[in-house]
Amino acid sequence: MRAVRWLVVFAFVAAVAAAFVTVSCSPPAQQATASPGAADTLARGKYLVTLMGCQDCHTPGTFYGAMDRSRDLSGSEVGWQGGWGVSYPRNLTPDPETGLGRWSRGQIVTALRTGIRPNGTALLPPMPWPNYSSLTDADAYAIAAYLQSLPPIRHQVPAAVPPGQPVTGAVLVFPPPPAWDAPHTAAAEGTGAAGGEARP
Repeated sequence: MRAVRWLVVFAFVAAVAAAFVTVSCSPPAQQATASPGAADTLARGKYLVTLMGCQDCHTPGTFYGAMDRSRDLSGSEVGWQGGWGVSYPRNLTPDPETGLGRWSRGQIVTALRTGIRPNGTALLPPMPWPNYSSLTDADAYAIAAYLQSLPPIRHQVPAAVPPGQPVTGAVLVFPPPPAWDAPHTAAAEGTGAAGGEARP
């Protein structure tokens, strides 16, 4: 009876050992397929970043007909000038000094949805963060995960220039708005637009 008991114990230990060896010695490809969630998240993030046109502003060369994918999303030195001054598309790669390397995933999501950086400063136009404010949690975090997965590229874009200050280099200028496109404020509600026509 005692021999049978020891035989059962031995068989159990052998089975556990065999299972451990099988799992630990699985080829990398088999282990990778065990958690497809991370790969799916990155693929979704890449799809959204592409669809939302992030490369248009943040990848050098785009506005000259030659987007440089080897420097994908590393920022641009083409400035955008308007009533806010001059802003430059920032480096979105995870470089810790010049990009998003010190931002948490949650901080990236907050900036996308609210237009506010971790240090409390606002994202300047033409960054269309209001369009992204309704992103689902899954999509917002997929974008953040994808940005964090990019190769870090060290590139410091020019600092924003306040309104009325001189600027050098390449700049796309937004002209002053006509009455129809001027910012709609509460003060203009009762007075109407240029020409005495009330706003709807």
